[in-house]
Amino acid sequence: MKTIKNESTIEFEIKKSRFIGYIKPIFTKAEAEDFINLIKSKHPDARHNCSAYKVLENGQEYYKVDDDGEPSGTAGKPLGEILNILGLDNLVVVATRYFGGIKLGAGGLIRNYAKTAKLAVEKAEIVEWSPKINVVIEFSYEKSVQVDRLLEKEEEISKEYGEKILYRGRISEDTFLKLKKVRGIVLIES
Repeated sequence: MKTIKNESTIEFEIKKSRFIGYIKPIFTKAEAEDFINLIKSKHPDARHNCSAYKVLENGQEYYKVDDDGEPSGTAGKPLGEILNILGLDNLVVVATRYFGGIKLGAGGLIRNYAKTAKLAVEKAEIVEWSPKINVVIEFSYEKSVQVDRLLEKEEEISKEYGEKILYRGRISEDTFLKLKKVRGIVLIES
């Protein structure tokens, strides 16, 4: 599955209309809606805050586009089409438009909303994504080399050292399955 690496912002102007594109990786429908509302609150004076998101949550795909007052199919749909053409999931894109007084026409709107999504995706970087599992791992110091070797490619791990070692974080499904085979550790999916 492909998604984006970073939250990013782009901006350009065409015929005095200013387009600002916001893009963010997400994991739930609620995260997408919250991000859209955050951008709308940042730009309450903008003429339009159009959006599209695509997210896989608990085996269900959610896909939504919103023209936010632009003529039907000229804003949200082109944003969403870029996500589909590039085969991306788990992201939200919002295109804020400040109208400059010159009408762009339906074709101009479609081209520029698609351009907004494409530029935002390019800046955010496309990456391969695999689902992550929240875990807690407890083990003795003798197991630390073996556990650390299995977790070397994982980035989201916090470590606590006491009588035993305690790791918390998000790991790939592949790493989780490998850890399940290690004897003498406590592995809890949280």
